[in-house]
Amino acid sequence: MRHQTLILAAVATIAAAATWMQTTSASEARLDAVKQQFVGHYELVSFIQYPAEGGEVDANYIGRIMYDEHDHMSAQGMPKDLPARAAQTSELVRGGFAYWGPVTWDVDNNRVTHHVEGSPTRGSWVGEDNVRYYEFTEDGLLKLSIRDDNGRTTGTLTWRRIGD
Repeated sequence: MRHQTLILAAVATIAAAATWMQTTSASEARLDAVKQQFVGHYELVSFIQYPAEGGEVDANYIGRIMYDEHDHMSAQGMPKDLPARAAQTSELVRGGFAYWGPVTWDVDNNRVTHHVEGSPTRGSWVGEDNVRYYEFTEDGLLKLSIRDDNGRTTGTLTWRRIGD
């Protein structure tokens, strides 16, 4: 009887391990598929902000974002009118964002985290995480949404892949 119990326990352990391996393998396959979907260069189609009081505001930005096959990214964006504003003064005119760093994905929550390694425009971002909630649309666009601490979407950047 003891021998049968040991055999049943061993079979149950092997079955549990096999299930875990299949689940892990499926999760890794999903993660790899998402990473491959991200790899490439994109141009900014729109940057819409959603103020707390409601409505939406077009930030009127242009920009680029790139994800590479080594889990790194870089992004740059600026107001479209920045050159015209700069031409009106001899003072330094600033605006926009630029940063780079490694990337991690939370596939279950459609979340990508940009771990900021460097940012010449926002020095306070260095060492921080820029969390974005992602969606790939049917027409091939990548939407990255920003949420506040309460989970409210405060902005959405929509990107179109270029150079394919």
